[in-house]
Amino acid sequence: MLTQEEKKRLQVLACKVRMGVVEGTFHAKSGHPGGSLSAADVITYLYFQEMNLDPSNPRWEDRDRFVLSKGHCAPALYAALAYRGYFPVEELQTLRQIGSRLQGHPNMNLTPGIDMSTGSLGQGISTAAGMALGAKKLGKALRVYALLGDGELQEGQVWEAMMFAAHNRLDNLTVIVDNNGLQIDGPVEKVMSPYPIQEKLEAFGLFAQTVDGHDFDALDRAFAAARERKGQPSAIVMKTTKGKGVSFMEGQAGWHGKAPNAEQYKTAMDELSAALAKVEAM
Repeated sequence: MLTQEEKKRLQVLACKVRMGVVEGTFHAKSGHPGGSLSAADVITYLYFQEMNLDPSNPRWEDRDRFVLSKGHCAPALYAALAYRGYFPVEELQTLRQIGSRLQGHPNMNLTPGIDMSTGSLGQGISTAAGMALGAKKLGKALRVYALLGDGELQEGQVWEAMMFAAHNRLDNLTVIVDNNGLQIDGPVEKVMSPYPIQEKLEAFGLFAQTVDGHDFDALDRAFAAARERKGQPSAIVMKTTKGKGVSFMEGQAGWHGKAPNAEQYKTAMDELSAALAKVEAM
């Protein structure tokens, strides 16, 4: 169970991660803020509460692994890595620019803290399952986490990976689904419905839970239950809001892959700064 101090710390960091998302996409004049903002809380939780890692040694052999299967939401991951100490926060302003280490999708050969290069939807979860199996074969106690989008569940390779994970009893793997309900072309249930998500995951052999993805207490309980599950991979379906934290982006499919202009940038940063100040004053 999170203490009040831990919860406040995570809320503060999540605000900063969201500000990093807006900062990066504004300066890049491109990128994917909507899904990055919906995933900001869980990425913050993973890097500042859940995962065993060492920013001073990004390639530490026994570290936990994180695979951003929905690789286009790299702005949130980069922001978390920056605030965790992998590289300077100021570097977030170089997102997607020539010569930058922070490209539009994660590159494990370029960016400190990135465990797998991703971008082609559906492939990240397969590599995460392979990492989990490899850790089992080597007798390592590390855990592997993979974050997918709900639209990504439309990829057939995802379900092959789920079946593989269950068949190999990969209880060191936790699959996270960011169920914000929107993808680039609109609501997921209208494009090609993945529902019911939890029941499908269970049918493929995973221990599945559905939680509020913006509630740190709920996330903490879900990850604790996943760690305790033996002989079976886990899945956490997070109900989230696309664009969370920025009023004009919330629940809008149009912000899947569009950068804010100068006026929108100021509005977004003002809102997030106010939210940060409110949390810090608690």
